[in-house]
Amino acid sequence: MALPDGLVIRKYQPIDRDAVRRLCCETGFLGKPIDPVFQDRELFADYLTSYYTDYEPESSFVVEQYGEVKGYLLGSRRPTRQQLHGIFLNISLFVRGMLRYRGYNRATRDFIGWVLRNSWKEVPAAPRKTAHFHFNLLPEVQGLAGTRELINRYFAHLRAHGEKAVFGQVVTFESRRGAAVFGRYGFQVVEKREITKYRHLHPEPVYLMTVIKQLDEESPSPQAIASSEPANVH
Repeated sequence: MALPDGLVIRKYQPIDRDAVRRLCCETGFLGKPIDPVFQDRELFADYLTSYYTDYEPESSFVVEQYGEVKGYLLGSRRPTRQQLHGIFLNISLFVRGMLRYRGYNRATRDFIGWVLRNSWKEVPAAPRKTAHFHFNLLPEVQGLAGTRELINRYFAHLRAHGEKAVFGQVVTFESRRGAAVFGRYGFQVVEKREITKYRHLHPEPVYLMTVIKQLDEESPSPQAIASSEPANVH
């Protein structure tokens, strides 16, 4: 399946760091800018992207359209190192957040309160020693061919290093069929939990779910993928 004109999928490079962080923040609130929910873009991007861009860049890919980064897949096949990094990163984020707390608006303070009180209870179970990824595409590059190529590039990277399985965590809700695209690639849902932070911000319940795939299973054909209805994935 050929890529549309102007669309390029390639390995992440250090020059892409700012674009990846900006895209992360521009789509951080259910595909919209994160600012109405959490105003500190630096901390938000650090939490979601810094490990992948700074410590395991070889496992990440970007989607370009006419030379502009419009999407990314950030992955890791070194879960122990990523989890260790996460411990120190969380300490750093907490300290920086508390130092800036007085300058935050009400919405940001409420978000911090939810993180401290509830977020850890609302994250679904995930395998601790398995490669993982998350990806984010702007609407204009969410076509079937590009999405398929992006995921397959990452699968090939994992298989080349002997990985046997991969998981992801997906934000989804009823009118946005984010889970459907993963089912096309043989992923199975492990667990799904509601993210209560969004109850007063979105008309439908919002869920975070864990999906997993065994990499020794054959990927479905392009025809089988195309027979399913499109989905927006973030």
